[in-house]
Amino acid sequence: MYERENILRIFQETKEAVSRNDSAKIKLLSDQTTNSASLTNDSDNIIVAVIVYSLSKIIERADYRLLPGWGKFYSIYIGSIDRMIDALKRKDDEAFRREVELLMGAIRKLSGKLKLYIQDVFRKASINKASRIYEHGISMEKTAKLLGITLFELASYSGEKEASDIPESRTIDVKSRIKIAMEMFK
Repeated sequence: MYERENILRIFQETKEAVSRNDSAKIKLLSDQTTNSASLTNDSDNIIVAVIVYSLSKIIERADYRLLPGWGKFYSIYIGSIDRMIDALKRKDDEAFRREVELLMGAIRKLSGKLKLYIQDVFRKASINKASRIYEHGISMEKTAKLLGITLFELASYSGEKEASDIPESRTIDVKSRIKIAMEMFK
């Protein structure tokens, strides 16, 4: 595993931020992991970025806490982070990856609106993180594959994001449009 110590630090600081309900700090930690993932193309870093970013989005939504199943889900999520931290400290990469799978399995076992909301948060987090990795120069195809999303999802999100960053008086030049189109077909 690349950057085990960095991932361990990210999870430890995330745990502290969760106890303070500090979703902004958690998002910042996720961005740090995204930067590492962009440099290393490491799938462990990428999944950590998604898990941490998703957690920030989940805890900032107080209305989720009112849904049936919230308490059980939240304790599973936090317990999973504790076990990931423990596995990282023991340098047990397989235990870490098993815990990631168990967390994803727990999400699939949710029911009702909570399941739909949480799955949506994770999907959007994957797309968001893919967009950030793509901004760091990794090809669109490789980024989409690493995060398990479609090229269309990534291109749509990146296009929306890029369009919102451009002043209203400017449009994307032809050369940039061709580059974006070519990335979709790599």
